[in-house]
Amino acid sequence: MKHIIAALALLIALPAQAAEKLTVALDWTPNTNHVGLYVAQAKGWFAEAGLNVEILPYTDTSSGTLLSTGVAQFAILSAVGFHSQRAMGADMTAVMAVVQHETGRLVFSGDRDDIQRPADLDGLIYAGFGSAWENALIASIIRHDGGEGRFDTVTLGTSAYEALANGSVDFTLEVSTWEGVNSVLLGRPQRWFNYADYGVPDQHTTFLGGNASWLDANPETAGAFVKAAQRGYDFAADNPEEAADLLIAETSGMLSNPALVHASMTSLVEGGYLKDPGEPFGLIDPELIDGITGFLFEAGILRDAKGDVLKTLPDVSAWYTNAYLAR
Repeated sequence: MKHIIAALALLIALPAQAAEKLTVALDWTPNTNHVGLYVAQAKGWFAEAGLNVEILPYTDTSSGTLLSTGVAQFAILSAVGFHSQRAMGADMTAVMAVVQHETGRLVFSGDRDDIQRPADLDGLIYAGFGSAWENALIASIIRHDGGEGRFDTVTLGTSAYEALANGSVDFTLEVSTWEGVNSVLLGRPQRWFNYADYGVPDQHTTFLGGNASWLDANPETAGAFVKAAQRGYDFAADNPEEAADLLIAETSGMLSNPALVHASMTSLVEGGYLKDPGEPFGLIDPELIDGITGFLFEAGILRDAKGDVLKTLPDVSAWYTNAYLAR
């Protein structure tokens, strides 16, 4: 009996195994593209997997940079940003497709009778965000419709949407499931051109990425994190109203427009952007990766570590993996 009591006392004295600390960086201020992370946090699924996950606040340093330098083990990545940084040799691997299909679109005011087709955009003013992707994308869309692909650009960032509303510019790009939804809530009629209708390949627009070196050294922990995040996004796809409420609650007042959050979740789910039928959430499609890589390569957007335009189409098979997903 004394031996049993001593053994029990020793067990009680031993500290509980500490949860492994991980950090995940966001690509923007919290929004519905991040909903699965916050759902998994709120539901305790990260903790259940033995993880102490810190969702880093958005900063001026890109999530891809935080990831590739090892500041964060995981990050939410925009597709174009991921392809551009990975082509330059960034130490990152896409491990889950967060948004399965293209949510971007080219938009203009609904009362612009002079804009009926992309070729009509020649010579007009575009409110931009400062990336090479935008110019290549818009020029390609216009030329696909028979235009010259020439337009003037003013770099305004998120002020582009106010400029479009007050008529200071003629067109811009937006995410249909966020800015597009918000334009409806604000009563600002718009019309748009979808990229895929004018020769631009469909793509996963958002990824969850991992630091490649860390993934190689920590496969079990990586799998535990990815599966918990996948569970969060899967729940959000099936329960958009509750997921929206959890996102709002977990972000401590950062999302001040609940109507926008709920409408965005509805748009993501009803538009089929979060999950393809018959597939597990987050599955990365090699055909989509190859298609957009080819487009970016032909447009001269992909550069090497020296900043020179790639002269050979890269082999992207090692840029992503579905190995950590629950199938």
